[in-house]
Amino acid sequence: MAAALTLLLIGCLLQGALCGQFEIIIPKTIEVLKGSCVTIPCSFDVKDQYNVNLDNTCKALWKESYWGPDVFDSSNPQQKGQLIGDLTKKDCTTTLNDMQPQNNKVYLFKLECDNSLKYNFDGVEISVKDDPPRPTLTPPTLKVKEGTSVSLNCSAPAPCLSLPPNLTWSPGLGEGQETLQENQDKTKVKISVLNFNASHLHHRQEISCTAVYRKQDGSTESSVNTSLTADITYSPKGTTVQGDTNGTLTCSTNANPAVKNYTWYRADGGQETFMGTGRVLTVKASDVSGPFFCKAENELGSGRSNNKHIDIQRLEDNCGPYGGVLFWAVTGVSLTVNIILTLYMVFLWKQRESMKPKEEDSTYMNLDHTNRSPDYDVIAKRHT
Repeated sequence: MAAALTLLLIGCLLQGALCGQFEIIIPKTIEVLKGSCVTIPCSFDVKDQYNVNLDNTCKALWKESYWGPDVFDSSNPQQKGQLIGDLTKKDCTTTLNDMQPQNNKVYLFKLECDNSLKYNFDGVEISVKDDPPRPTLTPPTLKVKEGTSVSLNCSAPAPCLSLPPNLTWSPGLGEGQETLQENQDKTKVKISVLNFNASHLHHRQEISCTAVYRKQDGSTESSVNTSLTADITYSPKGTTVQGDTNGTLTCSTNANPAVKNYTWYRADGGQETFMGTGRVLTVKASDVSGPFFCKAENELGSGRSNNKHIDIQRLEDNCGPYGGVLFWAVTGVSLTVNIILTLYMVFLWKQRESMKPKEEDSTYMNLDHTNRSPDYDVIAKRHT
């Protein structure tokens, strides 16, 4: 038993002497917008015996291959980048500037100190894109009851910490609360939270979150958006009644889900008289003794219209119970009299035309007697 404990202690001591390994914590892939920068979150560890070698002489190198040229050297101030982390604290976070398509590569990290500590670690794949990824909406759909408190989250990657995206909401439902958060792999994401109370006015509205990315190279900023269509359920709103002079009443309303029941009433001195159901009601002239209104109902509630007065055109109001017959009788007599008068006028015109002297007789009577021939008197006598 004692021998077993001795071996166990020796094993633990040996394990303790060898604890700590060369390892790196870094994302596998980072998407970068062309013309912008990328901040590579990076941390590492070394074997315990090398901890004393982590000093101010250490530098961070990023290389395309272990034996290739340096892409970035933290000891060179003219490099297009900056070491953000502190190597003595095992933080190798680095920003590389002005990423272009030719920078679409795997970058390996090398720790190099002016002592025995030099080590090549694994790296990260940088994927340079022409356009940024679309923001993510959470939840991706919105279906709630009117009056519900809604919270929408919009998140967009922030690969360049010095130029994080600007997030905006439309329509103007309120101002989003923005924060910069960290993912599990240490990459950053910009989040905007929009809070509002759902209203029937939001139903079928397209709610959109837009991410605007600025660039280091001065080229046009990139804008991408993601949207959802709000589905708000609510009781009937804005119930109204339309009527015509024929006694047809129509009930209209705005509701989601759709109205199940329409009920009609007549208001008589504070009393409500049931008149029927259905969206359309036809009222007889004899029923018009007060204003009408309708109630529209769905599973969430009901809506009531204002009182509607109607004026039905009725001939009997002016002519008694036989107004319709009398109207057609009077119309027939009037038409007959007009026809007779027209025929009589035509007859008189014909008579007048027939009594006018003919054109040849008029010429004969108007002859110039001073130039008549000698035979004129003879001819005249014969006619007399």
